[in-house]
Amino acid sequence: MNHAAVAEALAQAERDCRPIPPLRETWPTLTVADAYQIQLLNVRRRLASGGVVSGHKVGLSSKAMQRMLGVDEPDYGHLLADMELFSDRPVSAARYCAPRIEAEIGFVLGRALPAGSCTEDDVLAATEYVVPALELIDSRIADWDITITDTVADNASSVGYVLGADHAKPDELDLRGIEGRLLRNGEQVAEGRSDAVLGNPATAVAWLANKVAAFGVTLEAGQVILPGAVHRAIDVRGGDGVEAVFDGLGRVSLDFE
Repeated sequence: MNHAAVAEALAQAERDCRPIPPLRETWPTLTVADAYQIQLLNVRRRLASGGVVSGHKVGLSSKAMQRMLGVDEPDYGHLLADMELFSDRPVSAARYCAPRIEAEIGFVLGRALPAGSCTEDDVLAATEYVVPALELIDSRIADWDITITDTVADNASSVGYVLGADHAKPDELDLRGIEGRLLRNGEQVAEGRSDAVLGNPATAVAWLANKVAAFGVTLEAGQVILPGAVHRAIDVRGGDGVEAVFDGLGRVSLDFE
């Protein structure tokens, strides 16, 4: 398996905003382990150009999505500082191939998480605050025709995130029972509850800390962790304005042009 060739094909697709066929068609022997190595190659390329890792995201954190892709655990991708978006700065939808948006409860770490033995209690103790978040996802694979290897190699389909101004300490609310709604152009298009994320979004963060420990990675103080969406992903295009509202936590918005 030529990891570098696959990584370059994905990077080129991102630069050109021109999706490519599913990786499994061109590289039929591609495994999940290969896919993570490919993801890391493109992350390292961006770091070599001055990029900075600002956190991680968990994907496939609902059992329904795992069943759809034929896996029994989540996946993860990297968040880089240049992926941070802002509610007061419209985003060009034309930068992406087929953008979609997801509402999540973000965790901002106040201290590093233990590597390899992290529990939900560790996550709660280390979290400085939780915050309404939107994750922008995209696929360099044509028509979102993805399997687990396609999305993992493609940085778990993550391309951007925005955090709201509202936030709370994790012990100030029931992390398992937060109701969330997504509005697009003022109309509600999706809803969900935080326990859609592995029963508790803190569980997803603990899973991530233990998963990346195998690669010598620690989730560090100051990093943003996106544990997974509370609803299905929603398509967005130029001219759309989206807003996520979480009961008891707050809201966050993003506009596209």
